[in-house]
Amino acid sequence: MKQKKSASILRKFLLFNLAVFSVLGLFTIFYLKAIQPNLVKKRTSNHYIIIDNTVDHLERLNISFNAEDIRTFLLSTRFLFQSLDRVQFFSTDGNLIGDTNILDLDQNVFTRSDTIIEETIDGQIKDKGNSKKLIKKQNKNLIKETILNKYNNEPLTISENIQNNFFVSTISRIEIQKEVVGYIVVSEEANDILNAVKERKDFIIRTVLAVALVILIFSLFLNKYILKPVGLLVKFSDSIKKKSSKNIDIKNFFVRDDEIGKLTKSIDEMTKELQKRTTRAETFSNDLAHEIRNPLASLKSASELLDKTTDKMESEKLLTIINHDAERIERLITDYSQMLKDEASWSREQMSKVNLIEIINNVADDFKQDLKNQNKNILIKVKKKSVSTNGHYVLGIENRLEQVIANLLDNSISFSEENKKIEIEVEETSNNLVILIKDEGPGFSETSPQKIFKRFYSNRPKSFGKHSGLGLNIVKNIVELHEGTISASNRLNKGGAQVEVLLPKFS
Repeated sequence: MKQKKSASILRKFLLFNLAVFSVLGLFTIFYLKAIQPNLVKKRTSNHYIIIDNTVDHLERLNISFNAEDIRTFLLSTRFLFQSLDRVQFFSTDGNLIGDTNILDLDQNVFTRSDTIIEETIDGQIKDKGNSKKLIKKQNKNLIKETILNKYNNEPLTISENIQNNFFVSTISRIEIQKEVVGYIVVSEEANDILNAVKERKDFIIRTVLAVALVILIFSLFLNKYILKPVGLLVKFSDSIKKKSSKNIDIKNFFVRDDEIGKLTKSIDEMTKELQKRTTRAETFSNDLAHEIRNPLASLKSASELLDKTTDKMESEKLLTIINHDAERIERLITDYSQMLKDEASWSREQMSKVNLIEIINNVADDFKQDLKNQNKNILIKVKKKSVSTNGHYVLGIENRLEQVIANLLDNSISFSEENKKIEIEVEETSNNLVILIKDEGPGFSETSPQKIFKRFYSNRPKSFGKHSGLGLNIVKNIVELHEGTISASNRLNKGGAQVEVLLPKFS
């Protein structure tokens, strides 16, 4: 079955934003469609106030609804209509009986005497003084038809564009003493409504473009600085998992101080540590197989000779060899298994601040008691060459540091004879604590004493089978786990060997 390809975070992010934009776009369309009707309705409400005031004046002044009286009324109450472009009066049968545009009035009443020139946003010149002429072009027959056929007891609003100008007209019937005497039509230029709609539309478009630009920039940033590095790290992990020969370079991310840089370093360190452990495990397995092969061959040879010999002394000698070989194999397997368990537990153990002097004293006291129980006269002495006011502290795992001291002491004791002395010296430098374990044994016969820290190295023919050769290698691994170093050498002034352990101080 083909595995479904998962969408990238960037694609999901863009799809999510597209969905949000689509929803917002629909709401924006509905909003823009509702703006103009709402503004027209608001403008019409002002017309209603003027119409109500006009009807009140007609009724209070007892004006007859004919052309002459309406003309006189318009002249006497012209202040009512100064904010309007046109006011028309129609009879009940739809005939025009009064119009502010056809009256021989002072021009200052309904319009300014000076021509007003206005420049629009797109740079076109608009002569506002021509608005009155545009209204004159309205079709009186259209208004008459509207009054006779479309008017239905409620005020009616008409909005129309005339030569790039927008006008709002309100038609309402006039009732005086509950009798319908005619109709009034109030018209007003309302280009500001169109301008308001256009401004809001432009504002929304600019906002949408700005938000889209921000999202685009953020998407590019997200893709370049986060998603691509994460994708490369995924490929790097997959290549390690599949043991691919393709080299994926992630070193460019090491210079970053952010989370991606830290993650890259962490993955790289983890990968190297896993590879190191894998290599070590493979090497250990090969070394163990090699070490077991020798005693197995000896065991096989001895058993074959034992089957053929009839000499009692020879048989006992062969049985001793077989016993030693079996002990050697058992010790190798036991120590190797314990070493693997110890190394697995290192990764789970937490380091803490420990007093190195206390650890050394505790281990030395235990060995002193063991030597006393075994009636061995070997002196163990702990010496401090310098005393720190802050104490001899290191950051480490207490039981592992105890294991280091114990293995080194055990190694020195195994090479020490009766009435000999083993010294443990602790020195302090500016950054490190130095542990020197000195014995008075035969010293190292090897040209390079560092060989003693190799796996399965053992130079103990007298105690064959009792040592696997892993003890000092375990010590070396524990010291390196604590970011320290270990070295071995022969003592210069007197016989014997010394091992030096250097550990970073905890401050």
